[in-house]
Amino acid sequence: MRVLVTAASRHGSTREIAQEIAQEIRAAGLECDQLEPKEISSVADYDCVIVGSAIYVGNWMAEARDLLDRTRVELLDRKVWLFSSGLSDTPSKEANSTPALFARMKDVGAVEHRHFSGKLDVLALSLAERAAIMAARGKYGDARDMEAVHGWASQIAQRIGAQHPAQVD
Repeated sequence: MRVLVTAASRHGSTREIAQEIAQEIRAAGLECDQLEPKEISSVADYDCVIVGSAIYVGNWMAEARDLLDRTRVELLDRKVWLFSSGLSDTPSKEANSTPALFARMKDVGAVEHRHFSGKLDVLALSLAERAAIMAARGKYGDARDMEAVHGWASQIAQRIGAQHPAQVD
């Protein structure tokens, strides 16, 4: 079983979540590649695809949306999971499950979407981004729950038939 993990990330937080997901998939004994969305022209070599995106102004980044659009037909023949990362620290918050996201899930036959809280480093932001965060009363800091990320990735690995590596005595 070959798995592809990819995520669109402006400042690296969502990419780091994707790295943790890929690491968990590999630890479950599955072959897993992690690539940037812009590097992917086809998903034909994969059985399972996990796509993530940072959320800005309530939307997935164009890079992730474009990937889903250009590989949509291939994704319909694969197991697909989606995840988002953003300022909200409430995973079930309605803003994290917009009609546009539900439409994308349907378009690619996604099994599930999961939202994870992100990390916001004030030093990594432009002045315009800082102003937007202040206007939205956003919180700075690292709110990521890597335990939840690992748990979700482990569930995916189990669902696609992970063969845990033999334990060495």
